Amino acid sequence: MTSPILLYEHPLSPYAQKIRILLREKGLAFEFRTPEAIGTGGPNPTLAQLNPRFEVPALQHGGVTLFDSTIILEYLEETFPEPAMMPKAPIDRARMRTIEEVCDTHWEAINWGLGEIRFFGRGGAELGPVLRRAAEVQVGHMHAWLGRLFGARPWLAGDRFGWGDLAALPYVTMSSMFGIEPAAGSGLADWLARGRARPSVAKTVEEALATIPAMEGVSQWVKSGLFKRQFRDHRLEWMIRSGGLQVVVDGLKNDDIRFTDTARFADGA
Repeated sequence: MTSPILLYEHPLSPYAQKIRILLREKGLAFEFRTPEAIGTGGPNPTLAQLNPRFEVPALQHGGVTLFDSTIILEYLEETFPEPAMMPKAPIDRARMRTIEEVCDTHWEAINWGLGEIRFFGRGGAELGPVLRRAAEVQVGHMHAWLGRLFGARPWLAGDRFGWGDLAALPYVTMSSMFGIEPAAGSGLADWLARGRARPSVAKTVEEALATIPAMEGVSQWVKSGLFKRQFRDHRLEWMIRSGGLQVVVDGLKNDDIRFTDTARFADGA
């Protein structure tokens, strides 16, 4: 009997979306849950036990708990090798990892910033539009970068859908959710349409879109102190280099942003 696969996540997280897509492409049954009070930085025994970073996604399978989306993807690929999502040649595998790395860091930070503006009211009426314009320019850079990687191939992984595609689609789709689309008629736009037509992607995008109405009111959670957003790594860099240093200063003053607490690692959480 196969051990059940349990994914703790939030459907709007691109890190979780790429795991959902891979699971569905492999035809694996799984259950997903969203931990209570996710993102608050407050008491949450379940989330603390899953990941000392106090964030999702996390995966439980065979009595083991894993966190970090790339590590989870690699575990699933090695545990359930068919159908393979990674190509065989080392150089092609390196290309797929490069695509995932850029999307998980630089592109994720831009989309995250768009979410901070729209859902959490960062920057207000004056600075918010400035940050939005910066994000629009930067997504254009990402579109240009990704569009160059196809050549004559239909998929980033080659002749068939694979790792690079499932790693990039959540980010291109998320930018699209914020109203920033690839140029009409471009190869990237065609690829996005092909990708979103796949059942694995279509279902994952449907689940993400279903959460947006609930997100429209979360700015009140920030103002009331019930929600602390994770400002770290490329996210923090994005906010500062895009002109939002004051957002960080205000967030520290109002105690509505948070960083990784290394004490959670020491505590064995």
